[in-house]
Amino acid sequence: NVSKWSETAKFSIGVLDESDWGASYIGYPTENGFQHCPQFRKVFSIEGLNKKDTYLLHINSLGYHEVFINGQKISNDVLSPAVSQFNKRSLINTYDVTPYITAGENNLIIWLGSGWYSKGLPGVVGEGPSVKALLEKFSGQSAENIVVTDNTWLARNSEYTRISDWMSGRYGGEEVSGNLEAQNLPFTQPEKLTWNKASIVEVPKHTEAPQMVEPNRIKKEINPSAINKLNDSTFLVDMGTTLAGWFEITFPQLKNRQQVVLEYSDHLDENGQIVYQGQTDRYIASGSGTEFFRNKFNYHGFRYVKISNLYEAPKPASIKGYLIHTDFESNSDFECSDTDLNRIHDMVLYTLKCLGLGGYLVDCPQIERLGYGGDGNASTVTAQTMFNLAPLYSNWLDAWSDVIREDGSMPHTAPNPYAAGGGPYWCGFIISASWHTYQNYGDINVLEKYYPVMQKWLGYVERHSVDGLLKRWPNTDYRNWYLGDWATPDGVGNPNHLDDRSVDLVNNSYLSVCFSQMADIAGYLGKADDKKHYSEKKNQLNKVIHDTFYDEEKGLYSTGSQIDLIFPMLAEAVPQHLQGDLIRTLMERTEKENNGHLNTGLVGVPVMMEWAAKNNQPEFIYSMLKKKTYPGYLHMLENGATTTWEHWNGARSRIHNCYNGVGQWFYQSVGGIRQIDGKTAYSEFLIDPQIPSGVTWAKTRINTPKGWVGVHWELVDNRMKMDVEIPVGSIAKVKCPDAGREIKINHQLHSTQDGSVKLQSGKYSIEYPYIN
Repeated sequence: NVSKWSETAKFSIGVLDESDWGASYIGYPTENGFQHCPQFRKVFSIEGLNKKDTYLLHINSLGYHEVFINGQKISNDVLSPAVSQFNKRSLINTYDVTPYITAGENNLIIWLGSGWYSKGLPGVVGEGPSVKALLEKFSGQSAENIVVTDNTWLARNSEYTRISDWMSGRYGGEEVSGNLEAQNLPFTQPEKLTWNKASIVEVPKHTEAPQMVEPNRIKKEINPSAINKLNDSTFLVDMGTTLAGWFEITFPQLKNRQQVVLEYSDHLDENGQIVYQGQTDRYIASGSGTEFFRNKFNYHGFRYVKISNLYEAPKPASIKGYLIHTDFESNSDFECSDTDLNRIHDMVLYTLKCLGLGGYLVDCPQIERLGYGGDGNASTVTAQTMFNLAPLYSNWLDAWSDVIREDGSMPHTAPNPYAAGGGPYWCGFIISASWHTYQNYGDINVLEKYYPVMQKWLGYVERHSVDGLLKRWPNTDYRNWYLGDWATPDGVGNPNHLDDRSVDLVNNSYLSVCFSQMADIAGYLGKADDKKHYSEKKNQLNKVIHDTFYDEEKGLYSTGSQIDLIFPMLAEAVPQHLQGDLIRTLMERTEKENNGHLNTGLVGVPVMMEWAAKNNQPEFIYSMLKKKTYPGYLHMLENGATTTWEHWNGARSRIHNCYNGVGQWFYQSVGGIRQIDGKTAYSEFLIDPQIPSGVTWAKTRINTPKGWVGVHWELVDNRMKMDVEIPVGSIAKVKCPDAGREIKINHQLHSTQDGSVKLQSGKYSIEYPYIN
C-alpha cells in the first residue's frame, strides 16, 4: 500500500519568541464587558504586492475569535482557540492570509467572544476578551511586521451579546440584535459604523504557546426530523439526534424589535416539555425582511429546541443544526453480524464526536463542559482507538500539567476553572492518559514531558497513604468529593452511595495500575532505579490490597460488586490460586444479584472491558450488552438515545462521557486486535478474535502509526476464515486456538507449535477448524 510521493508541504507553528511580537493585548472595556462580543478594526496598506510574498497572521486571543480581511473570513475554524488554563497558558493560532491581501488599502477585523475567558475564572483580567495579533510578511528569508495590535486600533461592540456568566449549568447562549447584523455592515461597509479607540490591556505574564491541536470545525449539517406546534406562538423542533454545536434558523417576516427565544435541551420530560439545562438564545428582529440567527461564540448540547414568540411556523428547510468538534480524523471501522452490537458501537463513536469540541474531551457539552479526568480515563482507550487523538491529548495533557499544585495535589478537571467532583481515578489521568497516548501513537516525548508531573502527583498520593493504603484526602477550593466508582445504577446523583470499603478498594486498585504504568514509563525512559521503585511499590500495595479487602470466608473482595471483584484481578492483586474461584463467583453474582446486567459505573465499565479482553471472557460481556432492560446500553437505545447518557436511567445529561469505555471491547475482543505488552504503536500486536456465541462475522480496522491493521473473520461450517492486513513495519501474532497444529495461510498448510503464528507485513487469508 505504498503511495506516491506527496507534493512539498510547508507549515508554520507561529511565534516562538515573545520578543518577536512587537504587539500589545488590546480590548474594549465597557460595562458588562465579558458579555459583549467586540470587533477590532485596523486599516493598513500594501504597496507593490508581490505574488512570491507570504503573509502570516498570528492571533493570541483571550476568548474566542473570528478574523476577517476585506470582508472575507480567513478560515473555516470556529470557536478558536482550543481550551487552556489561562493563568498558565494561552494559545496562538497562525493563519496564512496571503490570498486575502490586496494591493492598496486592506481592512482587518478581529471579532472576539469571551468563552472561557470569563470574569472570576483563573487568569482572567480586564473587562472583557482581549487579543494580541501580528501580521508578518515573508519575502524569501526576510520577515517584516506589517500590522501589530496597539493603541491605534478601533473597536466597537457587535450585535452579539453573551447570555450567561459561563458557569456550570448556566452556559446560556447568545442574544443577537438583527438591526445591523442582517446588513453585514462591519465587513462590507465598516466606515458607516461608529468605531472608538481600543485600549491596551495589561495581561499577567504566562506561557503563550502555538496551538498544536486541530481547530474546531463544522463537521456535519443536520436537518430537523419534526417541528411540532405547542401553541400559537411556540414550536418544538426535534433535530432527530443529539448534537454539540450550533443552531441556525431563517425566520419568516418578523416585526421590528420582536424577540424570539430559543431554548435547548438534550431530552424531554415525561410531559413532553424540554428539560431545563441553562441553554437559551434570543434574537431581536430588525423587521427588515428575511432574517436569520446562527450561533457564533457559544454552542449547545441539544436535540430539542423550543422556539417562543414566533407567530408563523418555521419550515424544515429553514432550520439547520451544525455538529462541531475538534477536526480529528476517524481512525477505525467496526461492523459485525450482530446489529445490537453495531448500534452500541456507533452510539459510542458518535458520542465522542459530540464531546470533542475545544481540544479536549468534556464530560458533557451542555451542563458542565469540563475536562474531567475520570471521564477521560474511562474513555481514553476507546477514543484513541476510534480516532487519531494524538494532538488532542497533547493539548489536554498540557492543561493537566498546568493545573497541578505546588504540593503535588491535582484537581479533577483540566482546565480547572472551578471546583468539581471526582477522586484519584480523575487525578491520575496525567499518568494513564500519557501512557496510553504513548502506547497508541509512539511519541516518547509525551512521557518525557509529563514524567515530572506524574512523579509529583504520586508524591502527594504517598503523603495521603496510611499503612500502605491510599486514604481519603481533603476537599479544596479546586476539588471536592472522593469517589471510587461513579454513576453506577444505584448511585444516580449521590456521591455517598458506595460503601467506603469499595471506594478504598477501587482507588487503591487504580493506584496499583498507576504504579505499574509508571514502572513501564520509567523503563522506556531509561530510568532503571525508578522502574525498580515503582515495581516494588506496586507489589507492596497489591499485598496490602489482598490482605485488607479479601474476605476468605466469603471468597469476596470488599462488597463483592462487579468492580470490587474485577479491579483487583486487573491490578494483579489476586493470588493466582484464587483467580478461578473469583471468576466463577463473579459470574454467579452477576446472574443472581444483577439479573445478568452491568452493575458498574464510569470506572467499572473500562476496567471490566480490559479485564474481559485479557482473560478471554467474551460471553460475559456479550450477555450483558444484549440486555434490553435497565440498566444497559440497549436500554438507552430502546428509549431513543443517539448518544450515551450520564446515568443509566437517563438522569441529567444525555450526551455524556461516563460509559463510553465499552467501545474498546469491540476492537480488542470481537475484532481481536490487541497490543502486546512491551510493544508500542502496533509495532507488534495480537490478532485473537474472542467470539461470543451470537456473532458469526466481524470486520475491524484500526489506522495505526504504521498504517491500517485489518481483521475480517467469518465462521463458515465450523471453520474460521480470516483475512488479515498487517502494515509495513509491523508484526502480528495470530492466535488460532482451535486449529491444533496446522492452519492454512494463503491456501498453504502451515504447522504451529502453540496454536499461533507470527506474520510480517502483508495481506493474508487464514483458515482453520473452529470449535466453540
